[in-house]
Amino acid sequence: MTISMTTKEKVLNMLIDSTTSSLSGEKLAAECGVSRAAIWKAVNALRAEGYQIEGTPNGGYQLSDEDIFTPELFHKSFTEAYPEYASCHTEAYKEIDSTNTYAKRLLAECGSLRAADGSLTDSGRKFHRAVIVAESQTAGRGRLGRSFISPEKTGIYLSVIYAPAGGITNPARLTAATAVAICRAVHKLFDFEPEIKWINDIFYGGKKICGILAEGVTNFESGLIESAIVGIGINLRENPQAFSGELANVAGAICDSKNEKGLKVSRCQLAAEIAGQVLKIYEEDLTNHKDIIEEYRRLSFLIGRKLTVHPLIGDDKSAYTATAIEIDEDARLIVELEDKSRRALNSGEVTLKSSENLNS
Repeated sequence: MTISMTTKEKVLNMLIDSTTSSLSGEKLAAECGVSRAAIWKAVNALRAEGYQIEGTPNGGYQLSDEDIFTPELFHKSFTEAYPEYASCHTEAYKEIDSTNTYAKRLLAECGSLRAADGSLTDSGRKFHRAVIVAESQTAGRGRLGRSFISPEKTGIYLSVIYAPAGGITNPARLTAATAVAICRAVHKLFDFEPEIKWINDIFYGGKKICGILAEGVTNFESGLIESAIVGIGINLRENPQAFSGELANVAGAICDSKNEKGLKVSRCQLAAEIAGQVLKIYEEDLTNHKDIIEEYRRLSFLIGRKLTVHPLIGDDKSAYTATAIEIDEDARLIVELEDKSRRALNSGEVTLKSSENLNS
């Protein structure tokens, strides 16, 4: 099905395709089949949305912002980088409440993803491996409903819907595989390896640059976690205005004042690479899980560190001190208590003791 574009969308796409030279209002009008006044109106509307467009009706127009995010540009970046996933359902938005929340609405409206015999329904075939991307979120969420700040032009926010045969049997393993995939994407685009903080945070330079939120969708008749919605929020560039106060001491970005090597990487490229790596590792996990866990261990910086363990997140009374010993095949964190007993953590939250330093 062909979707008709508005004059504004046509103008933006033409400007994106001609970043090295300006386009006259006359040429834009001829290509779009409208008057030059309509082109002027479309350009002003794009400027009002935050696009940096230089020029005048008589002198021509040119984009001065290299990091443009549009649905068309994301889909092009994704399918060119990962043509094997070109048939996957993708949606991209400048702003959304939350990519995970939106994905939940999609699944709630479409009904069951699998038939009684386990095969994918029409909805299952459409939304299995679907990717939802947004430039900003107005109600981004972290674990336990915590707010996840998601400003525009700073990071990228995406969710992947995954509905494998047999459902989701080990959510922790899925989260661990996702973390490894994100590290692979960052290494490929920026030529450095970030680190993983069990189980769902990615760090660089001692600061958190990415968070993962995996949520299950359960079939109440079978009791099966039929699918997972895996949300990813990653900070590409610094934004002092968005991350202030205590958050500024925790939140980091791939491209900070000390590392400008990624300034030429767009958010569309980053989102496309992460989405492709995530879908790729989910397939790999079916046959190569041990190697993925070994990679996860290698990238983890908690092993050997003293931690405060919160088995019930937000409940300080249940917290205790332990040392991280290892990560097992099911992505559980093995910790040793002061009495030398050990526990395997499937969930919960851990923080480094104040005496420990992320940069050490």
